[in-house]
Amino acid sequence: MKALVYHGPNQRGWDTVDDPTIVDPTDVVVRIDTSTICGSDLHILKGHVPETTPGTVLGHEAVGTVLEVGAGVSTVVAGDRVLLSCVSSCGRCRFCKEHRYGQCLGGGGWIFGHLIDGLQAEYARVPFADNSVYKVPEGLSDEQVLFLADILPTAFEIGVLNGMVAPGDVVAIVGVGPVGLAAIMTAKLYTPGRIIAIDLADTRLESARRFGADVTINNGREDAVKLTMEMTDGLGADVAFEAVGAPATFDLTTELIRPGGRVANIGVHGESVTLHLERLWIHDVTLTTGLVDTYTIPQLLSLVANGRLDPTQFVTHRFGLGETMAAYDTFADAANTGALKVVLEGSENTSQSNGVTGERVVVGAGV
Repeated sequence: MKALVYHGPNQRGWDTVDDPTIVDPTDVVVRIDTSTICGSDLHILKGHVPETTPGTVLGHEAVGTVLEVGAGVSTVVAGDRVLLSCVSSCGRCRFCKEHRYGQCLGGGGWIFGHLIDGLQAEYARVPFADNSVYKVPEGLSDEQVLFLADILPTAFEIGVLNGMVAPGDVVAIVGVGPVGLAAIMTAKLYTPGRIIAIDLADTRLESARRFGADVTINNGREDAVKLTMEMTDGLGADVAFEAVGAPATFDLTTELIRPGGRVANIGVHGESVTLHLERLWIHDVTLTTGLVDTYTIPQLLSLVANGRLDPTQFVTHRFGLGETMAAYDTFADAANTGALKVVLEGSENTSQSNGVTGERVVVGAGV
């Protein structure tokens, strides 16, 4: 089969590799119908994730069709259309029993495209299938559910739920790339009083307004702290999300928060950050972090099926799966291409590749 293979820092290839097979009785083999690229894949390609070794197939988000089922699998059968979670769960260890699947001790956690071969490929082996795949409800398209594999539950669990967003809250989001936009989308489920989106790119701030931000601030030209204080009678935001993963944006997030507020770190950090406890502790600020567990996927699937969430808004570009190399170039150059999320369509979903910017789709009610 063909797959996107990591060959070391700044090296990747669309290579021919061995077809996956059942290894453990809890495995299934899936044909990848639709996949996508994540910012974490770019971190790996830059060499920031040393646990990922050269020769690994990248990717951890996909919708596919079950082709082969291990003897120990009881919840899916060949032919089922399934969403593949970015996090795998053994279902038996202490952390899985606490729904902390990201911390799985039994061989799961974030393994796709990280510790084992991932999902930017024609086929994939999926471990722990009973606990780690979700049947796609009838009537939903791949693009409606694809982003529930990672960015929607990441923003919802690590941002909105950890940050305890409540009706009437002022929510400040620093960084409105795909995960920041997902935080806007899912925060709106809790009817905050105002959502403030902060970024350096005007194109992303335009997307933030489309996703439901009430106020946008370009922190390259404006003072985000000053403006936020002016909007909150000098107090600051009730909840602030860091959705970039950089020292400067983390520091900014902690400056935006009011006494007694909550800072939820969503971003993936690759270098040390200074934590100003001398300023935060005296103001009763709560700080949370976390790797997504994806325990909210069933809840999010229900919201999509009932028209309460419209994840298709993330799609800006479409490529055939065979054009994954070009898709990476487009996604990595988001400042110039305007890419939010690219969709990689398998041969079953497209008879010919377009390789160019696809039509942006906005359907359904959304929130």
